[in-house]
Amino acid sequence: MHSLQFTAESSSNGMVERDFTLGEVPGVLWSPASGAERAPLVLMGHGGGNHKKHQAMAGRAQLLVTGCGFHVAVIDAPGHGDRPRTRHDEQEIAVMQRAMAAGEPVGPVVVRYNAHLAERAVPEWQATLDALQELPEIGTGGPVGYWGLNMGTAIGVPLTAVEPRITAAVFGLHWPDVLAEKAKQITIPIEFDMQWDDEHIPREAGLALFEAFASAEKTLHVNAGRHKQLPRFEADSGVRFFARHLRRVATSPA
Repeated sequence: MHSLQFTAESSSNGMVERDFTLGEVPGVLWSPASGAERAPLVLMGHGGGNHKKHQAMAGRAQLLVTGCGFHVAVIDAPGHGDRPRTRHDEQEIAVMQRAMAAGEPVGPVVVRYNAHLAERAVPEWQATLDALQELPEIGTGGPVGYWGLNMGTAIGVPLTAVEPRITAAVFGLHWPDVLAEKAKQITIPIEFDMQWDDEHIPREAGLALFEAFASAEKTLHVNAGRHKQLPRFEADSGVRFFARHLRRVATSPA
C-alpha cells in the first residue's frame, strides 16, 4: 500500500494548497490557512479533458475552504492532468473528436469511455480517502462529501455507491445509461444539476438519472442553457448544500 507524499505547498487568500502523490496518482489538498482542528472533507471529481487544478476545481475549493473551513481534495483521473494516457485512452479520445467534428452524437462514446475510467478511478479514490483520513487534521470518522459533474459524476456515482464514508454528494450533467443502476444504491442526500437545453444530454436522460437515485432527500436544479452554460451561482448552491449536511454530521452527538 502506498503512502501519501506531499510534494509542494503554497498559501494564498486564506487557503493552503498542498500537492501530493499516492503511488502514481497525483492530487491536491486545499485546507484552511488557520486552525488545526479537524474539519469535514469534500472530494471533488474534475470534468473530462480537465485536471485537478482546473479553475472550476480551484474556485469551488476556495468557496468550501474559506467559506466553510472544509478540506478539499482532487486527484487527476486516469489519462488526465499529470497522468499519461494509455493506448486505449488515445483511441477513445480520437473517436470522440471525430464524432464531434462530424456533428454526430458523442453520448455513446463518452458513456463507454467514462465507465472505463470509473473502473480505474474508484479504487484510486478509495485509497486516497484512506490516506487522507490518516492526516490528523482530517481523521477517520469525519464527514465526507463528493462533488463532481460531467465525468466527475461518471466516477462519483459508482464511488458513492460503494463508499459508505461519503454522506452527501453533488452530481449532474451526465447520461443515465451506465449510472442508473448504481444510483439506485445511493440513499444519501443528493443535489443534482442539469441544463434544460443541453445539446448532448436529452432532458429525459438527465431526469432519468436524477429519478434513479434512491435518496429520500434529493434536489434537482435545472437551468436554461447548453451543456457548458451551468450558471456560476450553482457553485454557491453546492457550497450551501455541503455546509448544511456536513456541518450537521460534524456537530451531531456521538
